[in-house]
Amino acid sequence: MPEAGAADLAARIDRLESAGQIRQLAWRYSSTLDSRDMDGLMALYADDVKVPGDGGRRGREALRSVMEPSLRRVQITILHVGNHVIDFADDDHATGAVYCHAEVQTGPDTWINQAICYEDRYVRQDGRWYFAALRRHELLYGAEHGQSPVGLPPANWPENDTGRGSLPERWDSWRRFWGEHP
Repeated sequence: MPEAGAADLAARIDRLESAGQIRQLAWRYSSTLDSRDMDGLMALYADDVKVPGDGGRRGREALRSVMEPSLRRVQITILHVGNHVIDFADDDHATGAVYCHAEVQTGPDTWINQAICYEDRYVRQDGRWYFAALRRHELLYGAEHGQSPVGLPPANWPENDTGRGSLPERWDSWRRFWGEHP
């Protein structure tokens, strides 16, 4: 195996450090969201984060104004981060998919389980990695604790927290695997 030059070695180390920082974003998202540390949660996003569907507003405060009311709809949340796939577009941009199992208190006596796949975009600014946009929360299912997700009616998330989600059927690869055309 040929020796790597200093520049190649530095690039490889940077890629490893970048992947580690990006993984930390997903873990920190879970802990700050679960603890409702809104300042910590907003600090995970780029300064100029675009708030979707909000007339092109940008920035962390605009994002907070969208996320905080959503978090007030539920009480306790426990996000368990799982698989994390990261694809680098270049040295300062990447995308990712993060699986998550969530336990959520949606009412005084209601506890649900959700299987989620977050679709993320990341950007490096001033040497640090951030979420470049609001995470796309794709629901595989949401069900009351102890209830099987098989046969549930559609959740139409985010309108409903329980019910069948859009995944895995929304994935082109899933439809191709089962012989359906995307």
